[in-house]
Amino acid sequence: MATRKCGVCGAGMKKNGFTKAGKQRWRCKGCGSSKVVRNDTASRRLRTFVSWLLGKPSQAELSVNARTFRGRTHEFWKIWPIIPICDEVHHVVYMDGIWLSRKCVVLIACTDEHVVGCHLARTENSRDWGCLMRRIAPPDVLVCDGGGGIEKARRGMWPGTRVQRCTFHAFCQVKRCTTTRPKTQAGVDLYAIAKDLMRIRSQREAAEWLARFHRWCADYEDFLKERSDDGRHYRHERLRKARKALVALCNAGTLFTYLDEGLAKDGPVPSMSNKIENLNGRIRRMLVSHRGMGIDHRIKAIFWFCYMNSECPKSFAQMLETFPDDDKVREWRMRAAEANGDETGAPARWGEGLVWSEFRHSTSYPYAVD
Repeated sequence: MATRKCGVCGAGMKKNGFTKAGKQRWRCKGCGSSKVVRNDTASRRLRTFVSWLLGKPSQAELSVNARTFRGRTHEFWKIWPIIPICDEVHHVVYMDGIWLSRKCVVLIACTDEHVVGCHLARTENSRDWGCLMRRIAPPDVLVCDGGGGIEKARRGMWPGTRVQRCTFHAFCQVKRCTTTRPKTQAGVDLYAIAKDLMRIRSQREAAEWLARFHRWCADYEDFLKERSDDGRHYRHERLRKARKALVALCNAGTLFTYLDEGLAKDGPVPSMSNKIENLNGRIRRMLVSHRGMGIDHRIKAIFWFCYMNSECPKSFAQMLETFPDDDKVREWRMRAAEANGDETGAPARWGEGLVWSEFRHSTSYPYAVD
């Protein structure tokens, strides 16, 4: 049995007789406080379940029989781990979504050190991105890949937050149109320009890149206006699409936010969203290690991963006491449907934009961490 620790001073405890009910009493060796410790098997089973879920071993590789393990831990698949609302203002927050079989997407927000929020949705739309942003204090800079709806949600929830568009994703957007071996000179030049976007390190280099891109647009303007023989379609539609994407980013001013000297005073701003891409890679490796899970279990696995990588995860005993289960979430969803005037029945299974804390808290940042 593990050594008991005092909840007051943290020192070890020793046995100190029994209570009138016959339960073992423990006394602290340091401060002398006494208490009765309940043998909490549920929290230990939950710890085992989470360790297996976030680890690499399969059920067949565990020290217990696989069927026995499933019997001991099946009840924990009903739990929804919820990350506390983040009221700490971070300098940089990364956001991205991880899709599951095109059925739903888990929207994730993280900093350089921790995961600060996650939200389940059907698609990457502004409403669900807004639900995630509502649970996080507005940062100085948002680094993202420019996915659908995130900019609209940012304007509504974080109007004072600057945006850094991931330069690697901007390059990939052009590469999808030109391929790595363009067949025209215009495509070769545009591919080289987009590739150099990831090598810019100063304001002077950024100005030179913008001038180079604008010169490309002027040089190939007539070329891009060429139409097919029937005159109904443009001959170089994919190059026009790549040009349109870069022009939109240049006009928005989100390509070179990381070079802003005012923002750099509070800490460096990355030009790419590598941090959250690495996080997504770890999540996908976890799902591959336990491949064969249904969509519901994969969703719960991602939520557990995000929570255990948050800043201050609770003890397993506190998780069992405070986290909602499927029945509680179903009740909240029914109340959300009634609040929205939906009289047709239960709301959607996933992605209805539900913010669970709204039903139990009236403050701006419930579940805040001191």
